[in-house]
Amino acid sequence: MLRKVLKNGNCLVVSLPKDALELLDISIGSVVSVDLDSRKKKSVISPVGEPLAFAGIEKAFAQQVAEFIDCYRPALEALKKT
Repeated sequence: MLRKVLKNGNCLVVSLPKDALELLDISIGSVVSVDLDSRKKKSVISPVGEPLAFAGIEKAFAQQVAEFIDCYRPALEALKKT
């Protein structure tokens, strides 16, 4: 399956077709694992179970925080080193 890389804000995005998402049981807000094989220059996307929620934190807010971290991970890692 060929897909095009798109820009969304400061992130690059690869869209997946509806049939692939249904097959993997992935929908908006799903948490996925992205495993990289640098030798073969391949990536594998797999659905994972729901993350552990903290008491008193709404699921929608937790999802927004997770998306923020995923999007800005390189900047956050750089800040951690300072």
